[in-house]
Amino acid sequence: MRIYGQRAQVPGSVIIDGCSGYCKFGWSKYACPSGRSATFLEFRNIESPMYARLRHFFGTIYSRMQVKPSTQPIVLSIPICHYDDTDSAKASRRQLKDAIHSVLFDMNVPAVCAVNQATLALFAARRTSGIVVNIGFQVTSVVPILNGKVTRKVGVEVIGLGALKLTGYLKELKQQNNINFESLYTVRTLKENLCYVAADYKTELLKDTRASMEVPAVGWFTLSKERFQTGEILFQPRIGGVCAMGLHQAVALCMDHCHAAELTCDDTWFKTIVLSRGTACLPGLAERLEKELHETLSPSLANGLRVIPPPHGPDTAWFGAKFVSNHVPRDLVHKKEAVPT
Repeated sequence: MRIYGQRAQVPGSVIIDGCSGYCKFGWSKYACPSGRSATFLEFRNIESPMYARLRHFFGTIYSRMQVKPSTQPIVLSIPICHYDDTDSAKASRRQLKDAIHSVLFDMNVPAVCAVNQATLALFAARRTSGIVVNIGFQVTSVVPILNGKVTRKVGVEVIGLGALKLTGYLKELKQQNNINFESLYTVRTLKENLCYVAADYKTELLKDTRASMEVPAVGWFTLSKERFQTGEILFQPRIGGVCAMGLHQAVALCMDHCHAAELTCDDTWFKTIVLSRGTACLPGLAERLEKELHETLSPSLANGLRVIPPPHGPDTAWFGAKFVSNHVPRDLVHKKEAVPT
């Protein structure tokens, strides 16, 4: 209440990162998101019409922020979905964006700027071109972006595992030791606080890596090799029962496609790789990915390569939206129309 009571002295936009996992919302002039909730994909019954779910979702966010929709423009992230460059995929993306605009303008929001979460993550790293590795709730997307636009003609690589699979795999590893969990929340807490990615998996297996923590209201837990085995499935999906290419292979393939496409005379634009979302914050992930890419790519492609961890942790896309909000011209932001992105 104290924070929201100050909003009259802090003009700006409402920022909502409402994609997979959970939603972050707040004001563009604040240092970090003010609150969290379920995403719009989880509101109401999954069979409810999208309009109804979006209306309920945005209504709930505005209620929690205690602000009238008509008083502030909004910048929000939209999911990275319908990856192809086909007509049907374009139509699906447009349908989702139109539904969002329709709901918000029906709520009298003065202006809407909807940007996909990969682009926002790149903006948060103060880049307009590069490759974003978005480790989402169910899938991981490798997204090439040139001058702020997703280059779908190059191709978005998709790996069929995400944060949920890593959490589930950690649960399976502990069950093998006859340790069961009543809630995935406990497993996720252990993953976020104790797990990491090994620089060299075989070498790490020879070490004593035990560590313990107390999960409030649940108890103490100790992890050993599970600490790095959990994140290893990003590079060796088969050990987790997933038939898919490894993360480094997907990124290398994307870089090969970017190089072959010759979209610009500058062939360094795709050599900046930005990691995004909560699971991408695992310690050691950026370093391991960079190491694997140097071993996979040709020397010419690997030269100048840089992998950047999530610039603002799990809130990276929210901070990208904040950056957009603070730089969109005022004469565009306050019009009741969709701001082109």
